[in-house]
Amino acid sequence: MPLKVETSMKPKGDQPKAINQLVEGVKKGAKLQTLMGVTGSGKTATMSWVIERLDLPTLVIAPNKTLVAQLYGEFKTFFPSARVEYFVSFYDYYQPEAYLPSKDLYIEKDADINKEIERLRHSTLEALATREDVIICATVSCIYGTGNPELYRLKKISLAVGAPFDRKDLMMQLVLNQYQRNDINLVRKGFRVRGDSIDIFPMYGDYVYRIEFFGDEVERLTARNPITNEKVRDLRYLDLYPGTHYLTNEVWFDDALKAIKVELDMRLAELEKEGKIVEAHRLRQRTLHDLELLKETHGCPGIENYSRHFDMRKKGENPFTLLHHFPEDFLLVIDESHLTIPQIRGMFKGDYARKKNLIEHGFRLPSAFDNRPLKFEEFEEYINKTIFTSATPGPYEEKNSSQIVEQIIRPTGLIDPSIEVRATEEQIVDLISEINQRISNKERVLVTTLSKSMAEELSGYLIDMGIKSIYLHHEVNTLERINILKDLRTGKYDVVVGINLLREGLDLPEVSLVAILDADKEGFLRSKTSLIQLMGRASRNIHGCVLLYADRVTDSMKYAIVENNRRRQIQLDFNRKYNIEPKTVTSEIKSIVDALMQVSQDDETIKLPKEMSDSDIPFVIDDLKHKMAEAAAELNFEQAATYRDKIIELEKMVSN
Repeated sequence: MPLKVETSMKPKGDQPKAINQLVEGVKKGAKLQTLMGVTGSGKTATMSWVIERLDLPTLVIAPNKTLVAQLYGEFKTFFPSARVEYFVSFYDYYQPEAYLPSKDLYIEKDADINKEIERLRHSTLEALATREDVIICATVSCIYGTGNPELYRLKKISLAVGAPFDRKDLMMQLVLNQYQRNDINLVRKGFRVRGDSIDIFPMYGDYVYRIEFFGDEVERLTARNPITNEKVRDLRYLDLYPGTHYLTNEVWFDDALKAIKVELDMRLAELEKEGKIVEAHRLRQRTLHDLELLKETHGCPGIENYSRHFDMRKKGENPFTLLHHFPEDFLLVIDESHLTIPQIRGMFKGDYARKKNLIEHGFRLPSAFDNRPLKFEEFEEYINKTIFTSATPGPYEEKNSSQIVEQIIRPTGLIDPSIEVRATEEQIVDLISEINQRISNKERVLVTTLSKSMAEELSGYLIDMGIKSIYLHHEVNTLERINILKDLRTGKYDVVVGINLLREGLDLPEVSLVAILDADKEGFLRSKTSLIQLMGRASRNIHGCVLLYADRVTDSMKYAIVENNRRRQIQLDFNRKYNIEPKTVTSEIKSIVDALMQVSQDDETIKLPKEMSDSDIPFVIDDLKHKMAEAAAELNFEQAATYRDKIIELEKMVSN
C-alpha cells in the first residue's frame, strides 16, 4: 500500500514551501538536504508529508531512545495504515566484554534483554521483508550487526492451504530457525504440537498461528489469540520468519568452523613467536571450548565474535546491519542531526579500542574486530536520499547538504522568545523575582547551570525561598527524569534546575522563562548550538523569554542572539502580514505508563487504565496479583504467566 498521511491537519506557515523544496530536491537527485526547522515548527509533520509524496520505505534515526519513542508515536498517528516500527537496543542493562590491562581485570559480558523491545526489533525485520509501506524509527544501534538479510528471507517458511507440506519437515525447519518446542507453555519463538496440528508463536507477531494437517497436506491455517486461544481469522497463506536475526547456513557451517580453527592456529603462532605464552594458552582454551559447543549445539557464548566466518565475509568487510534490510531505494531521515551524526561517527572507534585489548591479551581472535558497528565512511555509502533535520545543523550538514531548507514560521504563530543579557551581580535575587512573576501567571521556569553541585545547591536554595523546585542532571535515572518533567508541566514543580539535559526534543509549553547562568563561559555547554537549543525551550509559550546572565557577550552568545532575533523578525512580519494571533501550544500531559503502553503497540492481553498516573502503579500491581492468583487457581497458567510478566514490568518501573 502507498504511504498515506491520515490526518485532518494541513501544512501551514513554512511547511508547504519546505515540503515542496525537499521533495523537488530528492527528485532532482540531491543526496543530502537539511531541514533547518525551529523548535515547535512541526518538523515531524513536514517530514510525514515529504514521506507521503516520495512514497519510499523510510528509516528515521534519532540520538536516543526517548526521542525515538516520541517520533514512533507521532509517525504512528500520521500513518495509521502503514507499518511504523520501533528499533532500538534491546538491552535494559548492558556491560560489554572488556579487559583492563592496568588492573589485569577481565569483565565478562553481562546483559538484561527487554523482551518487548526484542519483539519490536523482530517485527521491524519482518515488516521490511514483507512490506514496502514501512517507516522505521531507530537509534544508532541500527549500524550494529543484525545478521544476513538474504539468509533471513531465505529461511522463510511459506505455507498455503491445500499445499503439500510434511509435518515432520515443518518441525525440523522450525528448530533450525531457532524456534523451541514446548507442548506445555507456548511462548514467543516457540511451537506446540498437538496431534495433527502445530501452534506457532513467532517472535515478531501478536497471534499464535495454528497449522492443521491432513496427511501431508496443509488443511487449515488460522490466527489465534495467544491467551484465550480463540480464532481471530482464517488464513489462506502464511509466511513464518526465523526466531533470531543471527542465522547460520548449514551448507557452509562446517566450513566456518574450519576457518575459525585455521585462524586460531595462525594467531597462536603469532603469540608464541612474540613470547606471549599466557595469552596463547588462554586463547587456545577458550576457542577450542567454543568450537566444541558450536559443533554440538550450533551456539556458544559470544558467538557474535565469530560472525565474520559464519557470514562468509572477508577480513575487514562491514557487517550486515538494519540498513542492509532496506531495498536499494529508500529515504533516510536523520533527526537532531547535530547530535546523531557525531554519535554515528564515534561508534566504531569506541568498539575498536575495547576489542583491541581483548585480542592483544588472548581473549578473542582477531576476527572479533569484524563484529562491529559500521565505520562512518561505510555509513556514508547509504546516504543516497537523505534529509537531516535540526534547529541547529552541524558542520557536516552545512558542508555537504545541496540545500538547507528553512522552516521558521510555526503553525501556531508563536515567535521565538525575547532575549535579555543581565549582569551576574545579584543574579539569584533577580532570578527569584522573575520566577515569582511566572508563578503568579501559572507558568513554569527552566534554569540551567554548569555543574551538578550548583544545580543541587540552587534548587535547594529556591526551596528554602518557598519555591517548588527540583534539580535534574545525569545521575537522575531515565524514568525519574521523565516523571520530573511531567510533574513540572502539571504544576507539582514550578522550576527545574538542570545542566545540559534540557535541550533537544522536549515538549514543555508551560515553560515561559529559560534562565541561563554563566552564559559567558564559552564551551560545549555554552556553544552557539547549545544556546540556541536552550533558548528553544521557551518558544512554545506566548510569553517566552530567555535571560542570559553574563558579564560579557561571547561570540557564541552574539551568534545565538543574532540568529534568534533574525528568526523572530521573520515570524513577526509573517504574523502581521496574515493577521495571525499567536497561541501557546497545548498538548496532552502523558504519564510514563502511557508512553510505555504506546510503544508496546496496544497490548491486547492486559488492558491497563488509560488515565493511570505513576502513583497508581502500586494499586494496579496489587490488582494484577489477585488476578494472577485467580488464573492459577483455575489452572489457566498461560493467563497467570501473562499477569506475572506485566507485574514484573511495572515493579521495575517503580524500583527504578
